[in-house]
Amino acid sequence: MEKRVTFRGWLLPALLIAPQVIISAVFFFYPAGQAIWQSLFIPDPFGLSAQFVGFGNFEFLLSDRFYRASFVTTAIFSILVTLCSMIPALFLAVIADRLIKGSGVYRTLLIWPYAVAPAVAGVLWLFMFNTRVGVVSWYLGNLGYDWNHVLNGGEAMGLVVVASAWGRISYNFLFFFAALQAVPRSVIEAAAIDGARFWKRFWTIVLPLLSPTTFFLLVVNVVYSFFETFGVIHTITAGGPQQSTTILVYKVFSDGFVGQDLGSSSAQSVILLIVVGLLTIIQFKFIEKRVHY
Repeated sequence: MEKRVTFRGWLLPALLIAPQVIISAVFFFYPAGQAIWQSLFIPDPFGLSAQFVGFGNFEFLLSDRFYRASFVTTAIFSILVTLCSMIPALFLAVIADRLIKGSGVYRTLLIWPYAVAPAVAGVLWLFMFNTRVGVVSWYLGNLGYDWNHVLNGGEAMGLVVVASAWGRISYNFLFFFAALQAVPRSVIEAAAIDGARFWKRFWTIVLPLLSPTTFFLLVVNVVYSFFETFGVIHTITAGGPQQSTTILVYKVFSDGFVGQDLGSSSAQSVILLIVVGLLTIIQFKFIEKRVHY
């Protein structure tokens, strides 16, 4: 039977939730409200005056081919980061779940990269693939491949994808490993007794049972690639070459802080807010459906 805590008055529960409410109001609701308000204006670069344009900033963005291109770039980038971080994480989690000796050390080593900040991870991968002093680019040069992500957009996209997915593998590994530990061993043993081999058991029993965790990680990783990869892109490519790695969140920065187009930057922030809101709604609807099921 579920036990619930009840309060006699409203003062104590209000004090308990007050810190979270204050933090959310200061660092989320107020900035979001300011972005929505500023998206309706075109301010001058010095912030001394502003001209009301209504939805003019949004109309301009939807007609701007560079902004539409950043949508395509963001979609490709998010799909690649999600796949490159989830598939290896699931593979490593399956291996860790089958290990008997040294499993604790193995899991600890896999978790370590998650502690590295995205900007630091970007610098690490930038040094390894630097066209002059990078050790990886040097080996590629010896193999006859001229690596230059500064000029090649495809190589730049591949590098930021790998750098962004590298630290995320540890996060996905934790969830996949915990989900694998919750799979009933009796079901797997029964399938093994019936003659099903490992991969047959994995595809027909384990993977379907991991579907709630997989969908949760799918949404979380898409949101991560939308917002938390700014540091990686800024340190490695700065959106180049020729805006080939300029995703939506980086275009907000480049237009607002570099181009001083604060109205357009605010409108882009509102669009990003709507996108992540839709992703969150989809996630909650899926979880609610699973709970009722």
